[in-house]
Amino acid sequence: MAGRSLAAVIDSVPASDGAGVKLRRSLGQADHLRHDPFLMLDEFFSDNPDDYLAGFPPHPHRGFETVTYMLDGRMRHEDSRGNRGDLGPGDVQWMTAARGIIHSEMPQQAEGRMRGFQLWLNLPASHKMNPAAYRDIPAGEIPTVEPAQDVRVKVIAGTILVDGAPVAGPAPTGPTEPLFLDLHLAPGTAFTVPLPTGHAAFLYLYEGSARIGADGGALPHRAAGLLSDGDAVQVTAGPEGARLLVLAARPIREPVVQYGPFVMNSRAEIERAILDYQQGRLG
Repeated sequence: MAGRSLAAVIDSVPASDGAGVKLRRSLGQADHLRHDPFLMLDEFFSDNPDDYLAGFPPHPHRGFETVTYMLDGRMRHEDSRGNRGDLGPGDVQWMTAARGIIHSEMPQQAEGRMRGFQLWLNLPASHKMNPAAYRDIPAGEIPTVEPAQDVRVKVIAGTILVDGAPVAGPAPTGPTEPLFLDLHLAPGTAFTVPLPTGHAAFLYLYEGSARIGADGGALPHRAAGLLSDGDAVQVTAGPEGARLLVLAARPIREPVVQYGPFVMNSRAEIERAILDYQQGRLG
């Protein structure tokens, strides 16, 4: 295997979105801090309801996919196509906004911990104006495997091999063929994760500590580690263990023009998205 190593690190920074939900943003905090086709990664994590109760009231999207992965708490999704879903611990919401959708995500609790992630995944120009689609994925449908001792992997999207047999996640594959894993390592455990050669890949460390690749580059806590190319990456947990998101997808290599919740290939397409939203044709 050609091992990948850390090519760059994007530290997360405090941010807020929606109606004032406090979060930390790594990818996407600036236009140059993306990793084609990944546009943005937010982590929300608070025990204080003042940080999340306002939620994300109705807002539009066009041109990409949003993926919400809940660890703790409950969130209700509703959209302009009539979809409605309640996300609880371990659940995933995979929404392909494509040509347009208006949706909301509102907390279904008044106290306790709210914790999870939202990922924005770009679509190629050939798919940006397809019909919107939505899927709730209950935690019980997401396979959890133990490919080695002291290693546990939740397979949300894509496929990994376990004892020579493929284990596929339930999420849509889509044109970028995403891989989305939640990797848990016991203290001091090393594990090599196979990755598709040519896919852009990154790791996000949300608990513990870890070193990446054969050279053992340290990945800071709550940071996104962009990886060099190769067909695998070795992750070694520190003395507290480690929990990481492992994400990979096929690069699109097209122009990206973003205006808030719209991601297209040209300014003219952004202006059309704004006009469609203002005139009630989006979603």
